[in-house]
Order: sequence, then C-alpha cells, then structure tokens
Amino acid sequence: MFDLAEAVAQSPRTLVVPLMGFPGANLTQTSLRDNLFDAETHASSILALANAHHPDMVFPMMDLAVEAGALGVYVDFPENDSPTVIEHSVRRVSDLARFRDADILTHPRLVSFLETLRHLRKALDIPVAAYVTGPFTLAGLLIGAKQIAEATIEDPTLPLKTLDLTTQIISSYAAACVDAGADLIAYLEPMAVMLSPDSFEQFSGVFVSRILSQLDVPGVLHICGDSTHLIPNMCSTGVQGLSLDAVVSLAALRKIVPSDIVLMGNIDPVSPMAVGSVEDVWSDVTRLRREMEGARNFVLSTGCDLPLDTPQANIAAFMDAGRALTKNHAEGRD
Repeated sequence: MFDLAEAVAQSPRTLVVPLMGFPGANLTQTSLRDNLFDAETHASSILALANAHHPDMVFPMMDLAVEAGALGVYVDFPENDSPTVIEHSVRRVSDLARFRDADILTHPRLVSFLETLRHLRKALDIPVAAYVTGPFTLAGLLIGAKQIAEATIEDPTLPLKTLDLTTQIISSYAAACVDAGADLIAYLEPMAVMLSPDSFEQFSGVFVSRILSQLDVPGVLHICGDSTHLIPNMCSTGVQGLSLDAVVSLAALRKIVPSDIVLMGNIDPVSPMAVGSVEDVWSDVTRLRREMEGARNFVLSTGCDLPLDTPQANIAAFMDAGRALTKNHAEGRD
C-alpha cells in the first residue's frame, strides 16, 4: 500500500506535485466537457501533462459535480469551464428519499472517471490520485451552501441526515476509485471553510474519518480559502495530508502540524500560475521553498487546481523551480 507520509519523508528531494488537470485539455486540443465525459480523452490529457512535466504524482481533472450528478441532480456543463450544480432540491428530510436507491456506480460520468483512473494506472509508474467530493460539500450541493450553513446553527437535523447519505455515497465512490487503481484519495471539502472548529468536527470531520476508516489508501483533505482555524481538526480526521490554499501560511503551520501529516501547497493557481510570468512563478516557488526549508513533511504543490488557460511555460517553470531548489537544498547551496 502506498504511504504518502513515508514516501515524502524518505524522498531525497522535495516531491513536486502541482494540482493540474484542466491545462491538459489544451495539450490535446479538446474541450473540458469532452474530457469530463470521455475517459480516453480525459486520460490522454492527463498523460500529456505527465509526459510534458513529469510530476511526482498525477491527479485527474477536479470536478465537484461528479457525485451530485450521479445522484440525479441537474448539472450545467459549459464547454470549457467547471460543471456547476444548479439544483438544490433538499429542503426537508423526506426529500432525501429520491436519492437512497441511486446506483451511482453505473452513472456514465462516474464510470468515465473510474475508467480514467484505470487508464492512468496502467500507463504510469508514479502514484495516481483520485478526487472525491467531501461529505459536507456534497451535502451543501444538495441543500444549498447558504441553507446548510444556516441549518448547522438553527436545526442540524437536515444536515446530519443528509451527511449520513453523502457519506455512504462518497464511501462507495472512493472504494471504487481504489479498485480502479487510485493510490490516494483527495477529499474536496471547500464548503467546510465556513464552519467553526466545533462545527467542522460535527458536520465534516467525523464523516471524513468514517470514510477513511473504510479504505486502505491514504487520504488528503483539501479545503479552499483560509482554513487556518480548522487545521487541528483537519489533522485529527486521520488524513495523511492537508492540501491548502494560497492564503494559508505553511511556514506558520509547520510549527504545529505533526511531522507525519504532509503539508501540500500552496502556490496560487491564478497569480502567478495562470496570469503571471515565468519569473513570477520562479519567485513564488523560491519564496515558499525558503519558508519550508528543512521540512520533511512538505510537498510542493499549488493551492488548488490550475485554470484551463494556465501557460504550459508556467507549469514548466513551477516544476523546474521545484527541482532546482531541491537540488540546491541537497547540495547545501540555498
């Protein structure tokens, strides 16, 4: 079994793993919509990125609408933008009944993502990761972000009942991802950033832990925005890694995060990666490298998935800067 913390600690250099999926569509001259529906297209785009930039791990394209769509919720699919859940139909506990018999593992898009993992696992000799939506975020997609936030304070019955359902759904999908060849599962829980630490424990952490306990592969928890207030709670879920956004100070967190939990991040995916220059990328990577000097639980990554139009030159600069700095570190020439 792949062990993330052990792989990072034992590596002679810092692992370099940008969260990149969408820019692969430009390499294969395909649309995002084609990639997110067709496994061969999707895998070809990710393999094109892997062959061009040689990361230490690959992720598929990030899509928060896979599980919701498999449950029958209406999803909008732009040609070249992220799918968006536009139906929030759960208003009372009885509304959950329509989802209880859903066989998500037969849904075409979910099947496509599983087949993409199989293609990647067969073609690559580096770790292959999978994304699943986090339990609170999937519940929020069913209920609505504003509505679930209010309900956690006013009456938690509906969120908790919905979380029981979403945890079952995500557990099933995550297990299928492992069967398809995933070495690691990343849990995308962006809506959890609005929770207090106590609320996170009640409405996210305990459910993430429940899913993790059913799998034999490590987990990484990804929360967008400033999740600094949640870091101790995130660590206690049982994940082996935290994937953190650019607004979070990794330098401050390295003092409080246990050494066996990997910090992944956290170069801004927009600026410098999507709109900055090659020199901007080098500058930001160098800054982060110096802040994390000597940390044995650090993976150089981006704060979130890279936008579609991220220049390939900037991705190459990210990889080159990461490898240059680890060479310098190894030789004591910082």
